Amino acid sequence: MTIEILTDGPRLAEFLALETKVWEALAAGDPAADARMLTEDFLGVYPSGFSDKAGHCAQLQNGPVMADYRLSDAQLRVLTPEAVLLSYRAAYRPAGSGDWKQMLISSLWEKDEHGWRNSFSQDTPEPAG
Repeated sequence: MTIEILTDGPRLAEFLALETKVWEALAAGDPAADARMLTEDFLGVYPSGFSDKAGHCAQLQNGPVMADYRLSDAQLRVLTPEAVLLSYRAAYRPAGSGDWKQMLISSLWEKDEHGWRNSFSQDTPEPAG
């Protein structure tokens, strides 16, 4: 059961800032920064298949995978005091590409002894157009 749904305000901004740290790690090619934001049991569901934390961080071993990005249309579903679901649209340009792509993304953030960390993410490509 969802406690509340937020489409603006400081709580939504807090989780967009956390999500942005993941994107910044992808743009900087920083696997350590990426790892700090993910739970040990992280699960990513992507068009390419499933990924765990090690796989998510490993994509950065050869440097940045994102050249640029923009996040928009965000909403936050507060599920419990220790779990929220952030959903948003991401426009991004992969490293080494001039083409922009779009995804709809949902990220589950859970609070533990380390603070808020991302435990699940699902990316759904949007058709070009």
